[in-house]
Amino acid sequence: MNNQAGKKTRSNIFSLLPAWADAAACVAGALLPLAFSPFDLFPLAVLSPAVLFFLWQELSPGRAAWRGFVFGLGMFGVGVSWVFVSLHHYGNMPVPLAGFAVFLFVAGLSLYPALLGWLQARFFPQTGAWHAAVVLPALWVLFEWTRGWFLTGFPWLNLGYSQVASPLAGYSAWLGVYGVSFFCAFSAGLLAAGTHAPEKFLRQFLPLLIAVWVAGWFAGRFEWVRPVSSPLQVTLIQGNVPLDSKWQSGSRRAIVERYSTLTTEAPWSDLIVWPESAIPATLDEIDPDLITNLRRMSRNASVDFLIGVVERDGDGHYYNSVLSIGPNPGIYRKQHLVPFGEYPPLDPLFRWLMRSLQIPMSDFSAGAPDQPPLSAAGQKIGVSVCYEDAFGEEVIRALPQASLLVNVSEDAWFGDSLAPHQRLQMARMRALETGRPMLRAANTGPSVAIDHHGRVLARSPQFRTYSLTATVQPMQGETPYVRWGNRPVVLALALVVILGVLAPRLRKRPAGRH
Repeated sequence: MNNQAGKKTRSNIFSLLPAWADAAACVAGALLPLAFSPFDLFPLAVLSPAVLFFLWQELSPGRAAWRGFVFGLGMFGVGVSWVFVSLHHYGNMPVPLAGFAVFLFVAGLSLYPALLGWLQARFFPQTGAWHAAVVLPALWVLFEWTRGWFLTGFPWLNLGYSQVASPLAGYSAWLGVYGVSFFCAFSAGLLAAGTHAPEKFLRQFLPLLIAVWVAGWFAGRFEWVRPVSSPLQVTLIQGNVPLDSKWQSGSRRAIVERYSTLTTEAPWSDLIVWPESAIPATLDEIDPDLITNLRRMSRNASVDFLIGVVERDGDGHYYNSVLSIGPNPGIYRKQHLVPFGEYPPLDPLFRWLMRSLQIPMSDFSAGAPDQPPLSAAGQKIGVSVCYEDAFGEEVIRALPQASLLVNVSEDAWFGDSLAPHQRLQMARMRALETGRPMLRAANTGPSVAIDHHGRVLARSPQFRTYSLTATVQPMQGETPYVRWGNRPVVLALALVVILGVLAPRLRKRPAGRH
């Protein structure tokens, strides 16, 4: 039963022309990715959801679901268009099949805003500022959080990531990316509420909107961490090895020589980092002279190394790993694997697809979830591989012990697309949440050094062979997010949603009944 039955419908052009409203929702969704890197038009992360919240007013559940779906088609169709590059250019998938796969992927992601639209229209009264300014933002962020873990998770285009350079970034250390997403969505809700009750906008909604952003700026002034030891000089080696030739048998020697030359010619550093699977061979297949030379360099020059390697154990299991070379050697094995890229989900159902994609080294095993930080350059280092740094709740497992974060990546899979820039923005959010500097070494770039405030200290150009040197300050201490993770935000928003369901029913209970 439609909970809007019997209510007077507010007159506006979109209630008269629903097809135009659907088109407006799709356009608003398509504009939302411009809030993220490399465009960084962060106000769009407020304006775009505000349009959707406005267009959801007084709709049937079915119509609200459709409007959310077309918004998602625009949002994900633009924002994750790089999936086509991965599937076709580097996964060798024919254009029609790659295009169809991307459409299915985008349509699947669009089910999140579609279901959100249906739920808010079916179970929540759509009148008053409470619905637009509080209930809708709470639901939005809970759906972001669900998308971050359901079916291994895909946390791309969370609103909070777009705000790493805005005043709302001040909430990062307190509440993490989902807390920032809420205040971003809350700002959108206040704008939408202003269209519902324009007489209250200047007197109530606008001052509250300003207060949210000013409070975010002040929240960012708190220092939860403090320096530990002296600053480190670090060098990130960017081999820029083309992916289409990297795994060919005749390429290994030239790749080893490239990384060796870049390393020996780099300025003196405390720590040198090579990217994910830098050498196209398993660790046991790599020439022992290479490891011996790196160990000798470590002893003679007091430099430690973190090197992305493919590891094979005695049982034939493969791991996407990071090897530490120095006085305290160790190894980290990637825990959060990429479905279809690093392992076949629902094997053997999708084994045929993995064979058709011809992705090298695509049958990895996951490392243990309780691995300790690696020790290098006198520091405990929280290591992540590739898109593991998109999951803040996983990065903080190494904290507060780790004083430095390092991510190694193979961004050649994404080509010259939006993905490397979006991933850099995620890395900046991890630095803000944890109060730790973040080093990110990527084969084709950009490789970056980020300070504990999320500011980029140094950045390499893409698609160039490069060694990036910077100075970073290791930090110690706990931010609230490191201590509590996503739990406070998720529980608080769930409570808001429950109140949104129960409050109208409690108000309607007949008086005098005991």
